[in-house]
Amino acid sequence: MHKFTLGIEEEFQVLDSDTYRLRSQMSKIVDDGKVLLQERIKEEMHQSMVEMGTNICDNIHQVRDEVSYLRQQVIKLADDEGLKVAAAGTHPFSKWDQQLITPNPRYDAIIQEMADVARGNLIFGMHVHVAIPSREEGLEILNTVRYFLPHLYALSTNSPFWEGRNTGFKSYRSKVFDKFPRTGIPPFFASVAEYDKFVDILVKTNCLDNSKKIWWDIRLHPFYPTIEFRICDVVMTVDEVTCIAALMQCLVAKLYKMNRKNQNFKNYRRLLLNENKWRAARWGIESKLIDFGKEEEVPFAKLMSELLEFIDDVIDELGCRSEVNYVYQILESGTGADRQLQVFNETNDLVEVTKYIVEQTRKGL
Repeated sequence: MHKFTLGIEEEFQVLDSDTYRLRSQMSKIVDDGKVLLQERIKEEMHQSMVEMGTNICDNIHQVRDEVSYLRQQVIKLADDEGLKVAAAGTHPFSKWDQQLITPNPRYDAIIQEMADVARGNLIFGMHVHVAIPSREEGLEILNTVRYFLPHLYALSTNSPFWEGRNTGFKSYRSKVFDKFPRTGIPPFFASVAEYDKFVDILVKTNCLDNSKKIWWDIRLHPFYPTIEFRICDVVMTVDEVTCIAALMQCLVAKLYKMNRKNQNFKNYRRLLLNENKWRAARWGIESKLIDFGKEEEVPFAKLMSELLEFIDDVIDELGCRSEVNYVYQILESGTGADRQLQVFNETNDLVEVTKYIVEQTRKGL
């Protein structure tokens, strides 16, 4: 069986230790971090954001070790500078127009092209790479796994607040990102040639200079032999990271196995899949998603049971049963968004919500 290795990228908020507002001080953390972590720590467009990326991990246990280690390191680097680190898809109350942009020709070009849409893109995600045997098989898997993106997204919802307001969404992050071009669930592509032709036209007509500027919820990575899941908010705890990454790995492995046996899973139109994505953003795990096969609404918990049943035959092969079963804990305790809202309902104080996020980011390390 192909080895479905993993890589995780997490985008973290850099906060002031006293006010818990975003602080444009990322360079202090990154400059010191580069000494120890080299390419595993990166600057981002906003100076109040820092990105951490794991090495290639053979299995979900290595993912846990790597993510835990990187979180420990970034928290220590921040502590040394009198700063805090938080994992949530949006900051509960800081305003985007008060954040500094990192000086960099690439970011300058994006700001030049997209103006306030880029400046206002103050959001924090988690990207999961799963290795694929070939681009051809990767595209087949990508076409099919799109169906499950809203399920994975609902589990990761962790951005209910925006600029001091309760938005009513469990993930407002995606609503902010929707303003960018080439975002959302990708269309179906019949072949790699068709996919490449699409990218070539965009490059030729100066829509983009390379295919990294395709920001879909899932994509064939332009440089690595991976499928990259990009739909999720950054989640609060390491347990949530490993659970969601394990589900993604299992789905890719299961669909690969089905393809090898010429077993098909029906592909649904993007317009239908978008209905489920919208529900996941609005209500998270409290949503009813649509089962397009049955053409009916189904409570999220029931859909997750069906998903776990669907991937059951690959879970033990990949050695991730306890990580996958953490889904039940998320269903019981709520996602990051549910827990943020609970703290807000108890305290009516967004600083307390932010302090809670900081504590949760350290949880289990």
